[in-house]
Amino acid sequence: MAATGRPLPIAPPADFLVIGSGVAGLRAALELSREGRVVMLTKGHPLQSSSIYAQGGVAVALSEEDDVAIHLTDTVKAGHGLCRREAVRVLVEEGPDRIQELIRWGAKFDKAGGKFAFAREAAHSRSRILRARGDATGNEMVRVLMAQAARHKRIQRLDYHFTVDLIVEEGRCCGAVVLNEHTGAQFVLPAKAVVLSTGGAGQIYARTTNPPNATGDGMAMAFRAGAQLQDMEFVQFHPTALFLPSSPPFLLSEAMRGEGGQLRNSKGELFMHRYHPMGALAPRDIVARAIWAEMAATRARHVYLDVTHLGADFVKRRFPTIYATCLRYDIDITEEWIPVSPSAHYMMGGVWTDINGATTLPGLFAAGEVACSGVHGANRLASNSLLEGLVFGMRAGLSAIWWASSRTVPDLSRHAEALRRCRWEPLEDAEKLRSSLRRTMWGQVGVIRSRDSLIRATAQLSRWMRLVCRPFATRADLEAKNMVQVAYCVAEAALWRENSVGAHFRSDFPQSRGAGWKRHSQLSVKDLVTERKRPAPRGLVIALPAPKTRSRGPVPPRRG
Repeated sequence: MAATGRPLPIAPPADFLVIGSGVAGLRAALELSREGRVVMLTKGHPLQSSSIYAQGGVAVALSEEDDVAIHLTDTVKAGHGLCRREAVRVLVEEGPDRIQELIRWGAKFDKAGGKFAFAREAAHSRSRILRARGDATGNEMVRVLMAQAARHKRIQRLDYHFTVDLIVEEGRCCGAVVLNEHTGAQFVLPAKAVVLSTGGAGQIYARTTNPPNATGDGMAMAFRAGAQLQDMEFVQFHPTALFLPSSPPFLLSEAMRGEGGQLRNSKGELFMHRYHPMGALAPRDIVARAIWAEMAATRARHVYLDVTHLGADFVKRRFPTIYATCLRYDIDITEEWIPVSPSAHYMMGGVWTDINGATTLPGLFAAGEVACSGVHGANRLASNSLLEGLVFGMRAGLSAIWWASSRTVPDLSRHAEALRRCRWEPLEDAEKLRSSLRRTMWGQVGVIRSRDSLIRATAQLSRWMRLVCRPFATRADLEAKNMVQVAYCVAEAALWRENSVGAHFRSDFPQSRGAGWKRHSQLSVKDLVTERKRPAPRGLVIALPAPKTRSRGPVPPRRG
């Protein structure tokens, strides 16, 4: 109790704090609940996570024609040699067990003739994509995980609670500052360990398939707390998002091309065979740049995805959500070509973790799109993300249990006192800043980049960084702050990488795998030096070998 007699804004401590409630967060919470009380924070409504929107499916080596070694090879190949092989091995070897577990919990994946109907997507050499209700796989997985979590009394959900910042005390992460979106009150929430599962940052781009809440919050707060980010230049642009002036860029699943959909330019010509031997089934980064090149060559704002030859009954049955959504915009995909263009879709980079989900900040763990586990390298293989959430969500939970087993929650009263005395400021015209930021990133740090465009972007972002380095009181202002900081990290990393590899393409360094291509960009507020010989760009980029995994003890075996 402070001298004023008013209670400090501090909540009862939890054993574990999970920030985010998609596939990775839910799977982590389930594991953590075995050993203690879990508080799960969700900004906005719990059904607004990116996981819910995942259409294509989940990749797993369960079919008779497949093998984990083949899945590993496909993943590493799609990642253009920058995947962490150990992490990929964990993904493909543990993935089948996680999917079978989900099935035991009630997940219903599509079948044909009594057997699972495995589909093939771009850059996969085997049919290994499990789907649910055609194109609602993420929705089904979240449904099952939420139902499972609801059975555990140790899991407490706090929806409409926005995480403002992580708290670091005694050199470790041990809680967070949280905003109650309904009341506007901020409070300290202590915990022995924290798991980040906040998803990606697609909203920093003007065109994105991500939901509105994908504002990079976890990456930004981890960065501010001192955790290291890695590979932030690698942003995957999905090749085929619906392009209509009156609609948001709704994702048109990779599975549409996997089932035989073709890409045509504005002249009606098939073109992918000119860019890659796999044609429309080439890796996403190649397809996105091919579409970009065709748009430039024909001076068009989009190309077309053609599935009319697949048959109306098949299309309606296989892609019910896509069919219904396009119909709302007066496009019957069984009879008409669909206008599409690339959109920001997935962050390969993020908060660096080891294979157990531990970050460089003790007490902080991360899983899912917010993390850079090393699984995706320079380009994510289609449908690996949901599997990553399951596998590394569980691993992050186990690792956090091991970490917390010998620790207590420190006294955070000084943080609560500082919070009570804080004087928040409004961010003038946050929506205008957000819009300008998204246009800048799309135009200067998009599918095709150059030194000139990146220098312009970093200069503007530096000015915005100075504007947002203040305490804010509302979710809108705090999201704008996070978006600016994450965008700055993406632009700086892209400026540093003077070669073209995977999803990162520099028009001034078009050569594939140029000098130093195997090195990883790394960013931290604590590191203001660079190992590079050439002049460093303004900002916080460092380029060092990937951090060595600190020994945190073996991940304990899963308990039955």
